[in-house]
Amino acid sequence: MTSVGIVRSLPKEHADVYLRRPRTDGATRDICSVRHSVHNNPTQTGLKLAGAATTRKVFQRSSLKIASKSLSYIEPVFRPPAEWQSLVIQVTVGCSWNRCTFCEMYTAPQKQYRAKALGELESELAALARSMEGGQSPSRVFLADGDAMTLPFGHLKAVCEMVRAHFPSVGRISSYCLPRNLQGKTAAQLAELRALGLTILYVGCESGDDEVLQLVNKGESYSSSLAALDKIHTAGIKTSVMILQGLGGRHLSEQHAINSARLMSAAQPTYLSTLVVSFPLGTDRFEQSFSTTTPPFGELMQEELFFEMETLLSHLELKKTIFRSDHASNYLVLKGVLGRDKAKLLKQVRSAIEDPAAAQLRPEWMRGL
Repeated sequence: MTSVGIVRSLPKEHADVYLRRPRTDGATRDICSVRHSVHNNPTQTGLKLAGAATTRKVFQRSSLKIASKSLSYIEPVFRPPAEWQSLVIQVTVGCSWNRCTFCEMYTAPQKQYRAKALGELESELAALARSMEGGQSPSRVFLADGDAMTLPFGHLKAVCEMVRAHFPSVGRISSYCLPRNLQGKTAAQLAELRALGLTILYVGCESGDDEVLQLVNKGESYSSSLAALDKIHTAGIKTSVMILQGLGGRHLSEQHAINSARLMSAAQPTYLSTLVVSFPLGTDRFEQSFSTTTPPFGELMQEELFFEMETLLSHLELKKTIFRSDHASNYLVLKGVLGRDKAKLLKQVRSAIEDPAAAQLRPEWMRGL
């Protein structure tokens, strides 16, 4: 059992979840996890988190004070950095696909996929709403776990209606989404969910290159990803797409970057972010998928990641996509609107390649991976 708090002091670029778990001695323990990581010890992330006394004060200052046993979680729980102020509701456990060789987020035994029953969810939300002081209500809700959008349309509609009923001030509901999650849903159904508050979906495309996607067992392709993104846009829902740098290794780096740029240029997402693929539990599981390639997988070094980013940016043809490369895994922080800031961002990358010492790169201990 874990209780959730709305904490405003944690740097949002670092954590995909921030929960508090009761300890056996009655105190609480902070938990910080980073995308593609299953660390439960804050010291492993390289973050300087507040001590217990400070944390209690942060919670006391929060605009939302939540009863300690209102919501239950099967840990670890992840959410996008941009949802750092959102109420996280675990409507599913695990990931319905859970076969990607690069992802260890939902591989723990307790994270076997299941959907939370609507009755169970209704009871939790009702108790949570009653526990809030002064009738306060969150303004944002994130639907966890790995791909809540795999739920049938009717189930998702019921969830959104529950959220609106118990928390009338919620203006934004969001979720992770795999392209495959939308194959049985129409744009009209997605538009209905948008009318109920589902306004943004986080789509982990990871790559636009079919060879890379097949090697990492993503279960998607350039075509399936584009079809899903087009359907989301038709429904009027915003998209935040993730591309994983280094996913193709050294041998496939260029085609990974070029075809990822081709996919993004065709889809024109609302937001685009890049993360660096990381292996907190080791590379064995991932490298097995490259065992038939020649040469085998070679993890990109810092400078090689910059070259891959330069290739990606050079081939992107975006009109008004908000671009972020500021996750904890990134050495070089990049922010801008593409294509308006394309030349500026390319200049930043080139400067980092030519003079890394002057580029204000994130040190390894801050990457926390």
